[in-house]
Amino acid sequence: MVAIAAAVVLGGGRWVRAGGASWELVFRVTVWGVLWGVVGARLYHDLTSWSEVPAAWWGFAAVWKGGLGIWGGIAGGVIGGAVVARRAGADVYAGMDAVAPGLVLAQAIGRVGNWFNQELFGKPTSLPWGLEIAPDRRPAGYEGYATFQPTFLYELLWNLAVCATLLLVGRRFRVRPPALFCLYVALYTFGRFFMELLRIDPAHHIAGLRLNAWVSIVVFTAAAALCVRLQRGASGIRRTG
Repeated sequence: MVAIAAAVVLGGGRWVRAGGASWELVFRVTVWGVLWGVVGARLYHDLTSWSEVPAAWWGFAAVWKGGLGIWGGIAGGVIGGAVVARRAGADVYAGMDAVAPGLVLAQAIGRVGNWFNQELFGKPTSLPWGLEIAPDRRPAGYEGYATFQPTFLYELLWNLAVCATLLLVGRRFRVRPPALFCLYVALYTFGRFFMELLRIDPAHHIAGLRLNAWVSIVVFTAAAALCVRLQRGASGIRRTG
C-alpha cells in the first residue's frame, strides 16, 4: 500500500502537472492498474514457476501461497491502466512516461517486504552487510551458511537510482513518449540481470541461466532498441528556468 501511494504521488502528480490527466483519472487508472497488475503477476508466476503452483484446482489463483512475478505485474498494470486512460481520451504514451518514475519507486519500496519475509536473497557471503537468515528459511544445501547476499536490497538501491535517472532525463532532455518508459524498462532489466546471477531461490534454468535472467536480456534488448528508435530526431537539452 505504501508503494502504491508513492507511485500515485510521484507518477500521478507528474501526469497531472503535465496537463495529461486529472486526479480523478489518476485514481481510476491506479485502481484498475493494481487489479490487472495482480492478475498479470500471478499469471506470470503460473507460467514460469509451474512447479510451485499448488496442485488443487484453485492453485492457479492462490496468491496467499506466494508467487507474484513483477514482469507480469508491470505488464498487466500498464495494460489495465492504458485501457482506462484511452477510454478517457488521455494520451496513453505521455501517461506512461509520466508514471514511469513512480512505478520503479514503488518497486523499490515493495522490495522491503522481502526483508520481512526473509526471501529472494542471494548466495552465501561473509561481507559486512550480509543478511542473517533463520535456519528454517535457508534453501536446501545451504543449511550450513548463516549470512547471504541481500539481493533485494541491491535491487531496492538500483531502483532508486533508476527513479532518479528518469526524473533527471525527463527534466533535462526532450523525450518522445513513450521513450522514458522504455528507458525505465531497459534500466530495470539491466540491473535485474545481475541480481538474478546472485539469487538462489528456486527457478527454472535454460542453458545455465535462470529463466528471469533470459527474460531480462530479451526485454532489455527490446526496450533499449525502441527507446533509441523513438528518440531519433528528438534529441536535445530541454531549457529550464
